[in-house]
Amino acid sequence: MTAKYAGDDSNSEAEVSDSLKTFGAVLKALREEAHLTQEEFAPRVMYSATYIAKIEQGKRFPPLRLLQRVGPVLGPTATRVLNAAVQSLTRKVGLASWFQHWAGIEEEAVTLYAYECRAVPGMLQPEPYIRAIFNRHFPPMTEAQIEKQTAARLARGQLIADRPNTAFSFIIEQALLDRELGGPDVTRSLLSHLLEQGERLNVEIQVMPTHQPDHCGFEGAMYLAETLSDSEQSRWVGYVEGHETSLLITNGRAVSAMLQRYGKMRSQALSHQDTRSLLERMRGAL
Repeated sequence: MTAKYAGDDSNSEAEVSDSLKTFGAVLKALREEAHLTQEEFAPRVMYSATYIAKIEQGKRFPPLRLLQRVGPVLGPTATRVLNAAVQSLTRKVGLASWFQHWAGIEEEAVTLYAYECRAVPGMLQPEPYIRAIFNRHFPPMTEAQIEKQTAARLARGQLIADRPNTAFSFIIEQALLDRELGGPDVTRSLLSHLLEQGERLNVEIQVMPTHQPDHCGFEGAMYLAETLSDSEQSRWVGYVEGHETSLLITNGRAVSAMLQRYGKMRSQALSHQDTRSLLERMRGAL
């Protein structure tokens, strides 16, 4: 089964901000009514206290998994109240409608794979690189659009820090780094950011060498996510996108083929340590 998405009908920043703050206030009130601190509540719903704080402050979209886990912690009445509150939530500001479904899956993933041959994966993009991309977008974007989408992409990148128990794997084509999109200063910022993120225990970054005769990623960029059901049953889904359209892939055979290709590419790319050495040399040469 696949699902296609196209276009961008995201709501205004004010609408999203108000609905997030409303939901956050409701969650906070219910938590405090149960006499639980954020530090006590967070591990019981399997999120960090920092993540819960951001949701209560209206700075993070509440994942579906949170809504499913509050029942045993706060009780059935609280669950009904939160389910009613979630109806007021509108779509995420700055994220295109065709991307929002995958963005929700990213927030629930216990494992996330990404292979990119077009641009460095969004989760790994520092602000200068993000702005370099949006400044080259065609048709041109307004300053307001750039600011809105930059903020949304930076928030996505924060998932890596907010989800320390999620395993992230990224394969990036060397040509994307050699290109020096935005110039030497932007590239230096990018390389430093990749080195910093690669220090995290839950992050593996690999560069695919420009010269790799056995490269099997010729079918293009792809993303894969593993999620767990409440019964802890694992489920993988795939995702591809381009030119303001996207495709969510749930067919088991198709997802299995993507996993096989990704696994093969991991063996063809530079190791995590060799990638780090390459990034350091490239940064030093700028």
